[in-house]
Amino acid sequence: MTHAYRWVQWNHHKRVYDAVLATVIAAYIAGFIGIGLALNPSPNEISPPILAMRALGTAAAVLLHLILAIGPLARLTPRMAPLLYNRRHLGVVCFITALLHATIALGFYGGFGIVNPFSAVLAGPGIRPPFELYGLGALLILFVMAATSHDFWLATLGPATWKFLHMLVYPAYVLLIAHIAFGAIQSERSVLYPILLALGIAGLTALHLTTGVRERTIDRNALPVPADGWIDLGPCTDIPDSRARVVCVEDEERVAVFRHGDSLHAVTNTCPHQGGPLGEGKIVNGCITCPWHGHQFQPTDGRSPPPYSDAVATHELRVEGERVLLNTKPNPPGTPANPARLPTSGDADDA
Repeated sequence: MTHAYRWVQWNHHKRVYDAVLATVIAAYIAGFIGIGLALNPSPNEISPPILAMRALGTAAAVLLHLILAIGPLARLTPRMAPLLYNRRHLGVVCFITALLHATIALGFYGGFGIVNPFSAVLAGPGIRPPFELYGLGALLILFVMAATSHDFWLATLGPATWKFLHMLVYPAYVLLIAHIAFGAIQSERSVLYPILLALGIAGLTALHLTTGVRERTIDRNALPVPADGWIDLGPCTDIPDSRARVVCVEDEERVAVFRHGDSLHAVTNTCPHQGGPLGEGKIVNGCITCPWHGHQFQPTDGRSPPPYSDAVATHELRVEGERVLLNTKPNPPGTPANPARLPTSGDADDA
């Protein structure tokens, strides 16, 4: 979080993330072209522009699969949160890679005639379905997502509109699959590429279904709300310091109960920035920090530190003996809530 919008809020984590990403992509493209040249010596060599186009196209396809896999993987294991933290960088790189692929294709297949390259390529040789149009549709969606990925657009468009735009990644994926299936794969003699494509689709489908079933199971096992509205969450010591226990309450938003030293605080589990799970984050410098993008909220009132105005709902807590109880009725976002105090050893002896 910063005091003003910047094109990129660089920090050590992002520099490492982007450096590794750039190195891996460069190595992949160089390796793809090198292996292609080695496996196809003269007189059956493949033109370097074609190899570069294929390398960039397959790299973009792999990146989009990775982008779509990170979300469910992060729900299944917190170890994937570092990848999710800068997923928007990954999306911008995916668009740039796909754009370079399209640029080479336009130049190679449509740049040597009297017809406009766009018309020459998109009209095609009369083959239907028009796989080039599928690729163009996917590229345009990736452009919109990359162009609006900055938090400036999130604040300007509003969370609902911004979220809708970025959910278009799924139609973009369908268009990409159609572009590959009706395009490049049609000219391939090897069954390797269809198999890899099928494995990618099956893997993503399995990940999303597994995550959906898991989340559905958690919701079905939600704690019922007693008549007085207070739920017994068990021993206070079950909550690690600076971390949270996420509570699923029947017919309510999930609640994150954080421990900060000898104090307990409860806020809604959903970050208003992009819906991140606050309970999977931790308290950093006295603030609850979302694991997805680092947005912060004060545990006492759910407000972001100045100059920000975001806020999440808070919940009342109380401690009875060594057990913590949660009031399931949320306070309005930004409402101060008195922290519950962990019992001291003296309190435990008195009990």
